Amino acid sequence: RGFYFLCKKRRNLLKNPRGEQDLSGWQILENGGDKWALHDLRVPHPDETVQKNFVTSFWMCRKSQLIDLEKEGYNPSFMDYFQPDIRISDWYSPRSDCGCIYEIRVELLNQRKKPVQTFAPETIKFEQWSVERWNQMTHIFQNYGPGVRYIRFTHGGKDTQYWKGWYGIRLTDSCVEICPAMDT
Repeated sequence: RGFYFLCKKRRNLLKNPRGEQDLSGWQILENGGDKWALHDLRVPHPDETVQKNFVTSFWMCRKSQLIDLEKEGYNPSFMDYFQPDIRISDWYSPRSDCGCIYEIRVELLNQRKKPVQTFAPETIKFEQWSVERWNQMTHIFQNYGPGVRYIRFTHGGKDTQYWKGWYGIRLTDSCVEICPAMDT
């Protein structure tokens, strides 16, 4: 029964992951330089349905979403007992003409919004003249224990040459999914 529930409910829990509704659904934590912007893709994305990306500027830009699992239909008892895998994914791309950095932090939080488990890899740095292509960051939370009630997804970056405009990291198609263990 748990497997059927997960298959039926599997969906991206992030709102507006591709920027189709501007910055709606995102809490802006840092809005440096010329602020967050939304642009058409400079290079094709592996998923042809992705047409837009968020773009950072010359000071740090960071945005976040807090997912309330119970409001999304995931009962606390279900989460505590089954501890289904939680898969995150984020697509990021540099420009070739300007260096930039990319950061991501995803936290599983308890009822008091304190971290139970955190995924926070080292900052990724792209030098000027890097290949301009889409890269995917993925992580699967497993066996995280009882008590997870929220997920906080935060990402961002900036350009490293302080050029006016939007030369920083590009982000799109972010995803947080609750998955059956055999389907991650």
